[in-house]
Parts: sequence; C-alpha cells; structure tokens
Amino acid sequence: MTDYFEVHERDGAARLGAVRLADPVTTPALADPFLDDAGSLWAGDREVPDGDESALTVLPHRSFPAGTREEVRESFAVDHPDAEFPSAAVVDSRSARDLGADAYLLSDAQGFVGHGEAFRDAVVRAKERLPPDAALGLSGVATPRNVALLAYAGVDLVDETLARTKGTQGMYLTVDAEHFLEDLDELPCACPACAKPREEFTRADCADHNVNALRAELRRVRERIRSGRLRDYIEGQARHEGWLTAAFREFDDQWVYLEERTPLMRDAEVTAASAETLDRVEIRRFADRVTSRYRNRFTDQPLVLVPCSATKPYSDSQSHRQFHDAIQWRGHTVSMTSPIGVVPQELETTYPAQHYDSVVTGDWSGDEIGFVAEVLRRYLERNDYSRVIAHVPEDGYREICERVEGAVDLDFEYTCVDHPTTDESLGELNAALQGEPAYSKREREHNTVRAIADYLLGDGAGDDLFGGLGAGGDGTGAYGSDGAGAYGGEADVRTTGRYPKLQVWGDDPDAGREGEPGEQLATMVPQYGTLSFTLDGARRWVESDAPTKRVEIDGFVPRGSVLAPGVVDADDEIRVGDEVVVEGPKAFAVGRAAMSGPEMAGATRGVAVEVRHADEK
Repeated sequence: MTDYFEVHERDGAARLGAVRLADPVTTPALADPFLDDAGSLWAGDREVPDGDESALTVLPHRSFPAGTREEVRESFAVDHPDAEFPSAAVVDSRSARDLGADAYLLSDAQGFVGHGEAFRDAVVRAKERLPPDAALGLSGVATPRNVALLAYAGVDLVDETLARTKGTQGMYLTVDAEHFLEDLDELPCACPACAKPREEFTRADCADHNVNALRAELRRVRERIRSGRLRDYIEGQARHEGWLTAAFREFDDQWVYLEERTPLMRDAEVTAASAETLDRVEIRRFADRVTSRYRNRFTDQPLVLVPCSATKPYSDSQSHRQFHDAIQWRGHTVSMTSPIGVVPQELETTYPAQHYDSVVTGDWSGDEIGFVAEVLRRYLERNDYSRVIAHVPEDGYREICERVEGAVDLDFEYTCVDHPTTDESLGELNAALQGEPAYSKREREHNTVRAIADYLLGDGAGDDLFGGLGAGGDGTGAYGSDGAGAYGGEADVRTTGRYPKLQVWGDDPDAGREGEPGEQLATMVPQYGTLSFTLDGARRWVESDAPTKRVEIDGFVPRGSVLAPGVVDADDEIRVGDEVVVEGPKAFAVGRAAMSGPEMAGATRGVAVEVRHADEK
C-alpha cells in the first residue's frame, strides 16, 4: 500500500506526482535532496532505520547489476520490512514486485539505459509488476539530454550522480549534446555556475552546471506534462542521440503499455510536426475506432470525400462552408487529412479531430499517403455507399483516392477541376449530386449522437442506446447479409439545442418535467466531441446491450469524486476521460474516469472518478 506517493496528472506513461514528505516534492524530480539510504547488505548487516516524514528512506538492500542470474537473485533476495514512514525499495527490473514501499529504485538501470529495446523492456516489465501508484526511480543514468525520455517512459525519480560525475571529468552537458569543456570558447548557459569568465570556469563548476541543467530540464518536463504536451517535445528532443531515437520508436511499438496510460481526450493540441506523429496513441486510436466502431447511417446519400481545413472544427472553416453550400445535405461528408486519416462529419469535434495542427507544405510524404490510404480503405470496406464522389485536389489526396479505388473495387467520381473551392469545381460537385435525396437536420443530429456513442463505447452502441438498429431506411426492418440489423432507422430519442451543443432526450414526454420532451439522457460536450450522461442516461446505458464501463465501489455514496481506496473493481477497458457508471451497495452514479481501469483497481491513492451525478439506493 502506497501512503506517501500520489499521482496527480497523466500524460501517457509520464506522470506528475507528489512525494508526500514533510516538504512535498513534485515529480519527476531529482531525489538527492530527500533520499536517505539505509545502506547495502552486501557490506554487512543493517538495522532497519526509524525513518521519518522528512525523507524518503531507502530500506536496507542488495543491488543486482544487469545480467545477474535468476538463481543468484533468489538466493540473496531481501525480506523487506513493513515501513510506517516514506520508504523506497531497491529491486531489479526482472524481479520487481510489490513490497509495500512508496518508491522502487531499479538497481540494473545502468545496464539498460543507453539501449533502446532493453530500456523499453525493462521499464515496461517493472511497471507491470509494481503498484500503479508507486514512484519508479533510476539512479546513476540521468542527464539533461535523456531525462525527458526517462519521464516519458514512466520514470518518476532520478539522481544527479551521472551529471555531476561527467562534470568532474570535464564533460559539459546541455539538453542536446555533450561537450568537452576544453573545446568550448564560451559557455552556452546562463546558470549561476556559468556566470563567470570562461578562463575561470573549473571542472567543479562544470559539475554544478550539469546539475543545474538537469534541474532546469526537469522543470521543463513537468510543465510539459501539466499541459499535456510532453510527446510534442519528445518528438524533437529524442533526435539528439541515437539510443533516444531508438527507445522512442520502441515505445511507440509498445501499443498496449502506452494506450492504457494515454487519456481518451484532453485540452492539449496534437502537433503533427514529424513522421512519428502517425504513431501517436491519439492518432492510431482515432483511426482504429473510426474503422472498427463507426457505422455510416446516411444510407441514402453518396459519400463525398473532401480535404481537411486549417480551421477546426472543419464545418467552421470557409472552405467547408462552401462545400456545404454545394452539397446541401445530399451527400455524407467525410474529410481526408494527415495525420488523422478520415473524419466523418459526425466526429469532427471528437478528440483529436478538432485538436490537431499539422505542418502544411502541400507535399505529402510516402508514410502519410500510405497511412491515410489504409484508413480510407478500411473505412470503405466497413461502410457501404451507392457512390463515392472525391472532391479533392491533385496533391496527395488524388493519389490516395486512386490507390484505394483499385483496392476496394469502387469507381470514384472526381469533381475537383483545379482547386476545390473554385466556382468551376463547386459547380461540378453540385452537378454530381443532382437528383440525390437530402437528409434532414433531425437525422443529422440523431446520427451524430449515435456515432459519438459508437466511438466512445463500441460498435453498435449508438443504436443500442438511442435506437435505429433493425429498421431499414424503408422501414422494413431488413437485415444485412451478415445478419446484422440494417442502419438508418428512426431514433427513439429527441435532440434539442444547437449543434455542437446537443442535448439528448428520451422520446417519452410523460417521463420528463413539464415542457420537456422526456427524460434527459445525455449532453454533447463540444470541447471534446463526447457525451456526458445523466443518471437516466446511465441507467439506460446499463440496461442496454451497449458495452458498459463500470466502476464497482464500497458501501458509500460518492460526493464529488471517488478515491482509489473506495474502488473494489473496474473494467480493464476504462481510460482516463472515459464516461463510466459507478455502482455500489449504496449508490448509483455516473462520471468521468480520472484513472485507467487497471490503475483504479490497483491504486491506493488519488482520484479515480470525477462524479457528475449520484443517487443513493
């Protein structure tokens, strides 16, 4: 059980936490000022110290370097005592386990830091075996150049040992390089240690500078985590050393580890500035859900592919208003974009579709073309359209469409003459849609809330919650060739408000208050393009066939939030930002997850769910 460490914010595997000492310390941090080492048992017997809340006490230990055989580790394993003070246990990445400490220091760090794959495997292995709310520390490995990646991987504590040692050896460290002190004609830093003439700058000063640079980089990292922008920084920072680039890419391949720890939505902008952006969890998650959960319900309209816009959401842009004037609800609009892939109009506000910014040069890389083409192919294989109209320019977009056209055996109609917004091109788009039926505003709003429910909860969830499955567009109740109900039927809900601030109501006037269309079920949150359920909506969710994300709690009625100690169990699929149902012997509630499901089930500190509404049973 962790008593003296608590996680406050999460940015993927990186965390902003607090070591809860007499003077609390915000992590990621240098541990040297508050670490009290009780000593190694290799040198002799050690008494378990009394400890106190002014320091994080490292319990008596035996360190095993990288490569130590398992039988040796088992033979000399240490029985760690229960400590009633802030404590840290020394373990190695292969035999790490829950010992009841507040922090764990990996003794074999110097054997894997510097090697991309080994670093990834060691950190992931240790994090899977240690409590989710315990701090992870690496000693003797941190420099200003690598500490941001250490934090990105999930490391909370480091020390100044390596940085200071390199300084005494005459190595001047910065966030992007190591310099021989003798090669520097002037000092590129303005820290207190460097505030003297170059000729007076000694190796002792160099050691002080290195530690100052490490502290400054940790401050930068903490601020990046607070703003949800550490990944943007890492995409550039990791290029300064070969093993950092390798480790960064290795973690991108560790999908399960990163996806579980990455919030479903947040305020931070996703900056698409490098090829690695295509591997971001937010990008891959959106593409996967669009091609495995989303289902087109505009069954009577053709698909109209259009380019994205710099303005988000797309419908607010001048170009998309021009597209709309030409389409006039006669086609289902889907935007093509890098790095997102394809964005159906119903999901244009859903994170990260309205939260990204990309570098616009007019040129598409091979990776971008390949990624968007694959997403579009998967989308078209899942969704049936009578026609596909591609209103896209030549550069990049046309090549993607032509590649997909052959792969899915569909004929695309191209309506862009030169630029998509010229009068001639818009006229061609309008002409191509002549005779097509238009869908109503009501249909668009219903399909939007159902599509968001699909995206958030799972394939078919929108129809399970809000109706529509089993009634074909002609009202026959027809079923598709795969046995699934046809999409496009009438919803059994009503929507009010103005898009994108829609409110969803049950279609039963007798159930609501006077003057209302029924009981309110959910509200669309335009900031993230998600749904927030009411208690009536949550009950409907639980009673439906839609996948339910549940948090089981002890016998209390939550007010404001559910803390981790009160959680009995939670679904593994829950991610930070997910809508969740909270149930216990005395309460039924609905809210938004502040931890992932696995973290809720394993943590002993911190807020697990921000509760919106709660009822006492």
